Amino acid sequence: MAIQLTESAAKQIQTQLAKRGRGIGLRVGVKNVGCSGFAYTYDYADEVRPDDQLFEAFDTKVVVDAKSLEFLDGSTLNFVKEGLKQVFKVENPNVDATCGCGESFSVKEKVNGDQ
Repeated sequence: MAIQLTESAAKQIQTQLAKRGRGIGLRVGVKNVGCSGFAYTYDYADEVRPDDQLFEAFDTKVVVDAKSLEFLDGSTLNFVKEGLKQVFKVENPNVDATCGCGESFSVKEKVNGDQ
């Protein structure tokens, strides 16, 4: 199981951690919410907990808990500019559908034996 990180995302994480003055990386997760079922969460990571997985690229760390990793496996975290907005964007191959507002998503059901 793995998550990739673009150079743009890594630079943004480093910038935010420098402004904050502490932290080891970005914590990315998934929570139940919204009209499609799930939404991504982002927070500062100050530690790596026992059930966390640590991913690193471009000298930057991303921390994901084991439960969220099931939904994020194979994803790429990017930081993009969309008009006047600048946001983290998860390119997730596990997503089946997103809601109209783009805030939540549903995942593909696992087929007999898929892990």
